[in-house]
Amino acid sequence: MSTIPSIGSVFLLICAMCAPLAAQDGTPPFRNHDLPVADRVADLVGRLTLEEKIAQMQHEASAIERLGIPPYTWWNEALHGVARAGTATVFPQAIGLAACFDADLLHSIATAIGVEARAKHHEALRQGRHGIYEGLTFWSPNINIARDPRWGRGQETYGEDPWLAGTLGAAFVRGLQGDDPAHLRAVATPKHFAVHSGPEPTRHAFNASVSETDLRDTYLPAFARTVREAGAASVMCAYNRLYGDPCCASTLLLDSILRAEWGFDGYVVSDCWAVSDYVNFHHSDTSMVEAAARSVNAGCDLTCGPEYAALGEAVRRGLVAPAVIDRAARRLFTARMRLGMFDPPGRDPYAAIPYSKNACERHDSLALHAAERSIVLLKNNGGTLPLSRDIRRIAVLGPAADDSTVLLGNYNGTPPYAVTLLRGLRARAGSDVAITYTRGCDLAEGRHTDSSAAAAEQLLIDAQKAASDADAVIVVLGLHPWLEGEELRVALDGFRGGDRTTIELPAPQERLLRAVQKRGRPLIVVLLSGSAIVSSWMSESADAILAAWYPGQRGGDAVAHVLFGDVNPSGRLPVTFYASTRDLPPFEDYSMRGRTYRFFHGTPQYAFGHGLSYTEFAYSDLRVSADSLADHEELTILVTVENTGQLDGTEIAQLYIRDTDAPAGAALRTLRGVRRVDLERGGRRRIAWTLTADDRRFWDATSRSFRHPRRLNIIVGSSSADERLRTTVRF
Repeated sequence: MSTIPSIGSVFLLICAMCAPLAAQDGTPPFRNHDLPVADRVADLVGRLTLEEKIAQMQHEASAIERLGIPPYTWWNEALHGVARAGTATVFPQAIGLAACFDADLLHSIATAIGVEARAKHHEALRQGRHGIYEGLTFWSPNINIARDPRWGRGQETYGEDPWLAGTLGAAFVRGLQGDDPAHLRAVATPKHFAVHSGPEPTRHAFNASVSETDLRDTYLPAFARTVREAGAASVMCAYNRLYGDPCCASTLLLDSILRAEWGFDGYVVSDCWAVSDYVNFHHSDTSMVEAAARSVNAGCDLTCGPEYAALGEAVRRGLVAPAVIDRAARRLFTARMRLGMFDPPGRDPYAAIPYSKNACERHDSLALHAAERSIVLLKNNGGTLPLSRDIRRIAVLGPAADDSTVLLGNYNGTPPYAVTLLRGLRARAGSDVAITYTRGCDLAEGRHTDSSAAAAEQLLIDAQKAASDADAVIVVLGLHPWLEGEELRVALDGFRGGDRTTIELPAPQERLLRAVQKRGRPLIVVLLSGSAIVSSWMSESADAILAAWYPGQRGGDAVAHVLFGDVNPSGRLPVTFYASTRDLPPFEDYSMRGRTYRFFHGTPQYAFGHGLSYTEFAYSDLRVSADSLADHEELTILVTVENTGQLDGTEIAQLYIRDTDAPAGAALRTLRGVRRVDLERGGRRRIAWTLTADDRRFWDATSRSFRHPRRLNIIVGSSSADERLRTTVRF
């Protein structure tokens, strides 16, 4: 009696028939795109010698000619546009993107960056190039917490709040990596894991010793979200030590937390030459062989730098098992397989992206839109802004007004063009408004060494005359990527090694402001910077103040559109603007005590989340889904927002929570949600948030685990200091 074969057995029979056919035509399994990635990777790694595997574990991976595998350089950057690789769209710096408080927008920007990355990569391949900044593995985003405004690399981050950094970081990862189930558009690499935010001059040697509560509630949440929610394919470990162990050799970070707890299955890359720091600065190891062995055993799979060349000796001495080398090689080739690098033409959907997508008109428009949304209106006395239509003469002053490099921040590409603030204002004003420009002062004391005292005085005189003849004065001030950034060779008054020693406005710029304010004209200040800049005099005496960050290639147009009222500003501060450097704890102290809006008990000059509009908004009718509920249940919060002003506008409603029974020193409040609410004049909208059990938990130092509070304050407002509505929920 015959039986009809099942569908499953037929499928297995077909697979068995196909396997020998693949072998007969000479195609090795690692190039068979119909096989699972894990099988292809296992086949490829199994064909390599020890030396070939080790060569793939350094950022300049050599070719394996006998298998037809070209060289590959892992190092690439894409913080706010494809960087260091020629012409590319330059979006606002990361801190400006954070000020948008808009995860959907950041996802769109990261998608555009991924498209340009593919366009550039495949153009390089067509020309036979495999060099640095031409691959598809990007060491972005930087999701470290900007715990201190003096840190020069705070500009690269999404600000001081863990929830915001995690939300935006996850959006960036998803956008860059794409949504194809079988292929990655590009690899995103959240960095620097972990507890890393300056000072720059000691970053290679310092030991971050923080409480478990600060580690779990502040320094790790953004990394957890990019890994667990967004599926980041890579993570970069940091230069510093944590609890005495170099981060790139920390089994706590790389094994216990990243892989065992969060389920990370990608590869880990060291920061550049970080493994060398074990010997040269940390003094945790006496030789490069020992340092390399420690790192790879802990789970660091790839080095930016040459240190893993010592792994051959480490294996011969029994410090590293061959299976550990195989593990790292498999993780690295898995990423390259998922990027389609071993697929035949037509199988990778991203390989067809044409070079014309690079720096295209659509991405330029997106850069403008992002810059407009990033601008924060800090102050606006008496409706100084938008500028009156009756204005006929404007004086534009300041050392940053006609500087294109200040628009770009650091880790930037080369834009096809860049619109300075002066150029943007002239284009928007047209022929009806006369604009006079003079630099007015230097960026900082000693920045222009050729400026004599007499020359500096003449700059002030010219600025005063221009202000006297104007109907309004716009002064463009702030910082510059020359002054703040990564490990810079800068030693000026207020600046050291890429960081700042004070957060006050540099002295020459303060003198300029005071000089032109005496002219009695409306005084409008535009700040360009990567973090907070404070001046009590400016805050009191200027009529209007904008924070425009490093706004990218369309920065000048964006600022002009806000000043003239074409765009109603909606940006919010992703960092606290303290009143003075005296409000800050020591820079070297990594405890969160007294830092950020969550732990600062003083009165800031401008609070985290602050940002004004040309219209006004009212909040009402706060409702929660339950006054009490179990730990595992979701909580829904409802609020009505109404535009009560005279113009259409956008409100950024913010949801904060506070554990009312928390021990002393706990966070005063913590952001857990934002909603962008676009409302016409007189319009109103009901908005909602849902808090999951994970959203409501905090680290408990006693039990060394996460716990849920018994009573939770729910706070809704337009900034961390603006409590419009409040209620309490019990669990």
